[in-house]
Amino acid sequence: MDQRDRRTLLDPLIDNNPITLQILGLCSALAVTTTVATALTMSVALTTVLTFSAGIISALRNHIPRSVRLIVQITVISSLVLMVDEVLQAYAVEMSKRLSVFVSLIVTNCIVLGRTEGFAMQHGVKRSLLDGLGNGLGYSMVLILVGIVRELLGSGTLLGLTVFPLAADGGWFQPLALMLMPPSAFLLIGLLIWALRTWKRAQIEPSELPESALVLSETEALRDGLTRSVR
Repeated sequence: MDQRDRRTLLDPLIDNNPITLQILGLCSALAVTTTVATALTMSVALTTVLTFSAGIISALRNHIPRSVRLIVQITVISSLVLMVDEVLQAYAVEMSKRLSVFVSLIVTNCIVLGRTEGFAMQHGVKRSLLDGLGNGLGYSMVLILVGIVRELLGSGTLLGLTVFPLAADGGWFQPLALMLMPPSAFLLIGLLIWALRTWKRAQIEPSELPESALVLSETEALRDGLTRSVR
């Protein structure tokens, strides 16, 4: 794998994460992260659909009329979502019921349609598959991390196994009811975005920089312009 392909695969994990940087796919992050099991299942489902839809659209891109490209993309994506949903109903009935309509809503997920339209339609099959896989893994990483925190603090368990003995059962841990509510996912994702942008300053948009930093950048630009004028 050359450096370009490696960047295509790895950039969506942190540097160009679809949730923390592009702020996409938040609906499922709020709804299915109450437990690690549901977050993991949703992650596998979306990554599968995203990867294969990107590859298929890339392979067909030169044969799709521009006027119907979105219709073709949605048809391919919905077909893959239907297949994933059927597999879940066949082999993981309880999990399928817990995820409810959210697997079907992958069809409307901004990440999936955005990568097929914005990347797969302009690149070859190999890079499109890597891009789909990378964005799926970036999405999965955030969902699983949020799911771990919410299940651990909200129920005292991980994957259904007791980690913190509950006070109701004679233990010491009192679950935080907030962690089982959708607003907690917003809070955790917000904290994650803050932590990443504190570490990766390049992810901060210019409007988010402190006023002093903006004044400093303008002063430096003016100084550079004067220097070039003198030269």
